[in-house]
Amino acid sequence: MCGIAGIFRLADNNDVSQELLRNMNDIQNHRGPDDDGFYFTPGLGLAHRRLSIIDLSGGHQPMFNHDSSVAVVFNGEIYNFAELADELAEKGHQFKTRSDTETILHAWAEWGAECVNKFRGMFAFALWDAQKESLFIVRDRLGIKPLFYSLLPDGSFVFGSELKVLKSHPECPRELNNQAIEDYFSLGYIPEPKTIFNDVYKLEPGHTIMLKKGDATVSPQQYWDVCFDQEKLTGNNEETLIEKVKEAVDVRLVSEVPLGAFLSGGVDSSGVVAMMAQLQEDPVNTCSIGFDVKSFNETEYAQEIAEKYKTNHVCQEVSSDDFDLIDKLADLYDEPYADSSAMPTYRVCELAKKNVTVALSGDGGDELMAGYRRYKRHLQEEKMRSIIPLVIRKPIFGLLGKIYPKLDWAPRFLRAKTTFQSMSYDWVEAYLNSMSILRKDEREKLFSEDFKNKLSGYNSVEVFRKHAKNAPKDNPLSQVQYVDMKTYLVGDILTKVDRASMAHSLEVRVPLLDHHFVEWAANLSNDERIDKNGQGKAIFKKALEPHLPHDVLYRKKMGFGVPLGKWFRGPLKDKIERSILSPLMRDCGIFDPKTLEWLVKSHMTGQRDNSASLWTLLMFERFLEKETQ
Repeated sequence: MCGIAGIFRLADNNDVSQELLRNMNDIQNHRGPDDDGFYFTPGLGLAHRRLSIIDLSGGHQPMFNHDSSVAVVFNGEIYNFAELADELAEKGHQFKTRSDTETILHAWAEWGAECVNKFRGMFAFALWDAQKESLFIVRDRLGIKPLFYSLLPDGSFVFGSELKVLKSHPECPRELNNQAIEDYFSLGYIPEPKTIFNDVYKLEPGHTIMLKKGDATVSPQQYWDVCFDQEKLTGNNEETLIEKVKEAVDVRLVSEVPLGAFLSGGVDSSGVVAMMAQLQEDPVNTCSIGFDVKSFNETEYAQEIAEKYKTNHVCQEVSSDDFDLIDKLADLYDEPYADSSAMPTYRVCELAKKNVTVALSGDGGDELMAGYRRYKRHLQEEKMRSIIPLVIRKPIFGLLGKIYPKLDWAPRFLRAKTTFQSMSYDWVEAYLNSMSILRKDEREKLFSEDFKNKLSGYNSVEVFRKHAKNAPKDNPLSQVQYVDMKTYLVGDILTKVDRASMAHSLEVRVPLLDHHFVEWAANLSNDERIDKNGQGKAIFKKALEPHLPHDVLYRKKMGFGVPLGKWFRGPLKDKIERSILSPLMRDCGIFDPKTLEWLVKSHMTGQRDNSASLWTLLMFERFLEKETQ
């Protein structure tokens, strides 16, 4: 795992400042503390930070082809590099190293831009071809590895593995993106391709950019997409599922440094550990984080799996008031990011790094196999929406959604406000409503009139509508899974894990997001994803029954969170009031001061549970504070 950076002057061949690029690269030292490397040629500079995993002695980057006309900087892992090397060797290519990076160079020579379709793994790379005067930028299919870029006013294209790399360039745009702010307060993260800054972007998953000297056009092109419901699967799907998961795990066990796994005690991580234990002779190294609040603690289930498979298990209990990380999170994510589970994720990565350099995780299982409870609720709502026309639903349920109180404290069956609102929408807006931290009506109250005017009618539902156009047309479950894989999975889950792991120079591999497995699983039937009893991940759990205890497979999903509500009425009370009601927040022009006061007061008095909204505001305030320093 590594960090990459670069500056490409599209309009001229003026030398790139070596000092500037070295500073940009040093900013991401945590991504690769083992080595660094640079390449400078007129009009171009490439930089790399290396975390050594494979071919420890021969994998220095930038890496060059035989005549140094092609150079590459690469972040990630290509798991099928050995097979590709054999295929390329048969075509006459000669290899000097045992690294997956060299495979990229030979694949480019053989297949050009089509080489990306050959790679199996997680990757972001930049490849310079001097003969073609072109720079080829790539991000992996699912967006496991990040890549940020911007075209500067002077015609320079800059890129890096983290936003802070670009921010260290003096010409990087720093004007806040108003639409990104709207998206953030709806979703809790800023979805691809936006960043918090105008004219700075994330390369979307499954996309490439081909840049050519003398051409200032930056036009991302898609090379892969997940396709649901394309074919009917035949045979024993439970058996096939285990074979495919085991194979996806197996290819991720190649490492020349210590390797292990996260073990939360949930289905996905437990399944991955079970496969690892069956594939390697040595005990699996596992780690988990526990909390001193029972309702947030899953360690007994993790311990059960550890004992079953005799893993080398390490568990660390952290205090539920572990909020010293708040300021550090603002540094890690570079832009507003409001998933509070980033805190325990940071701690489990910190713990893992004490024993291993590579860890496998179970991320992606819920999105791919339909594990979230919201999928079941969405299907139930869709049945009603299909029966009652929108022209009838909109006025009736719209009115109920306005007048029904928000009963956060009540039993779930009485908390119907969001459901009433969703029933007055089409499926896209309804799903956004169910996912939103602050719903549309709440954002209307939160934002100042001036800021709403700047939005010019923009609503974050446009993020979902963009992806809904490419989603399956006739399957409500596949539709929302597709949208999640394009938004929540990459913008929240994978972002969280990448930044938290890289902060500790830890590589995390994600076998359940192996694109071969994803392409197969996307064709499972709805009943195999959510069965007639409403059990999510039905076939996944059924297939794992011979490998995992029943109570691990079928207990209620807990999640990986922290007790925000308790914190904000206790040890963080003063911090919340100081931060959210600060002059910085009142005077930035984005918020209505009276709404900020109401959110704080109604939470502190126990009238409402505004913990998610307050955390989202707190992380935004921390970002603004960093920006004004």
